[in-house]
Amino acid sequence: MRITRIRMQNWRNFLEADVPLEQRVFLVGPNAAGKSNFLDAIRFLRDVADAQGGLQRAVASRRGVSQIRSLHARRYPNVELEVEVDLGEGPPWNYRLEFTQDNQRRPIVKSEVVTRGAKTLLERPNSEDKKDPALLTQTHLEQVNTNRHFRELSDFFSKVRYLHLVPQLVREPDRSTGRVMDPFGGDFLEQLARATPKTLNSRLKRITSALRVAVPQLQELDLKRDERGVPHLQGKYKHWRPNAGWQNETQLSDGTLRLLGLLWALLDGTAPLLLEEPELSLHTAVVQHIPQMLARLSRKNDRQVIVSTHSADLLADEGIGGEEVLVLTPRKEGTQVSVARDSQPIRDLLEGGLTVAEAVIPRTAPGGAEQLALFGEAL
Repeated sequence: MRITRIRMQNWRNFLEADVPLEQRVFLVGPNAAGKSNFLDAIRFLRDVADAQGGLQRAVASRRGVSQIRSLHARRYPNVELEVEVDLGEGPPWNYRLEFTQDNQRRPIVKSEVVTRGAKTLLERPNSEDKKDPALLTQTHLEQVNTNRHFRELSDFFSKVRYLHLVPQLVREPDRSTGRVMDPFGGDFLEQLARATPKTLNSRLKRITSALRVAVPQLQELDLKRDERGVPHLQGKYKHWRPNAGWQNETQLSDGTLRLLGLLWALLDGTAPLLLEEPELSLHTAVVQHIPQMLARLSRKNDRQVIVSTHSADLLADEGIGGEEVLVLTPRKEGTQVSVARDSQPIRDLLEGGLTVAEAVIPRTAPGGAEQLALFGEAL
């Protein structure tokens, strides 16, 4: 189950982009090129399809249509997202959503189309919308009474996962009180606690085994609730005194928590997983093996993973193909997105034996970066 293509128009950094997506995708580009905004386009569809979300909430959480619409948009003011989806059986799906805002700054659907193969299942505005324009404040994707002919597509979007775990939020979950499936980790321990005991124990054993590679002193992981019912993650480390090696999440390092969150996310679900810079806080030796972890995951459960990264260590993996890398390049009229394999100079370098890191990262480095070394001289 994966998204095979995405097209964006007037979406944040992207005046227009249209690229295929492989089972494993690496987004590479300089700071502020739009890697997070690329991932957010997929998150947006997830938020629209989510039972607790919908178009109005998805737009409001991004501070309105005017904040979503590309600053480069001129004559054509509508925002448009279109994705092709392969759910594993039958013809591929296509979902297209075009929206803008009315005079009251409410998000309004301008067009919503669902097709499967050659068959059109939905095309809006329809006759009902014309009778009652207020219906265009909602998509059919988010409504169970109108999406029955394409509910499996809606379910697919709603199960997309995004992870950019912030260790401090795991240590202080009160900062994210009320959030559910918080991608930044505010309710991460509650997510673990919601798993069945059998699933939790099985996953913690697998995660412990993997974590021992990065944290050799780690012996065991466990999840316990305190007297108030609040879950706490406990790690037992080697110690000369019996029972003296237990530490909870407040004592675990940023790298340990981020790697633990990554491993849990990889095991949790089969819908696409969106990862934001998974290399943060991790040792180079660990980062180098992340692509292989993702490849094994893809082979085992056919799960699509889309990763944004700046890491040369991560992209140095020789198993990464040019078709798996999307290069984001800022231009005067918005960010351009291209498949690394489609660039002749990059393809020549890859065919010559260079890794993606060697062939691509120098092309994404900001010009004049060496001037930063002179910063102190002006003080």
